[in-house]
Amino acid sequence: MQRCMGLVAQAVLMTIAIATIFAVFQAIMHIWQAQVITVGDLLLLFLYLEVMSMLNHYLGSGNLPVRYPLYIGIIALARYLVLEIAEINALTMFALSGSILLISLSILVVRYGHVRFPYIDCPTQSDN
Repeated sequence: MQRCMGLVAQAVLMTIAIATIFAVFQAIMHIWQAQVITVGDLLLLFLYLEVMSMLNHYLGSGNLPVRYPLYIGIIALARYLVLEIAEINALTMFALSGSILLISLSILVVRYGHVRFPYIDCPTQSDN
């Protein structure tokens, strides 16, 4: 059962990777056709880059650091701020900025915890 779940997880990860690559090509084609590169387009490409980096790290090591989704959240909020700056009110802008600050602080806490209290690998059968 565990092997089956592992295969399903790998298939879903590959689907996410293929969809992300396809989305990158769509974004590049949109930029090419518009002949204009906006900050929103660049932030969208950074979002895709972070997703691909997260997938690459997970497929390579088998674990997923909490930092990657937090980075993606910051970029997504920043992109929203950039794209909707004309339509959002001051309170919403303050809330979004505060959210980015809180996520940034949580990344610092996670990094500090990782440096101060590093993970200890579980002993394997050969270590006994």
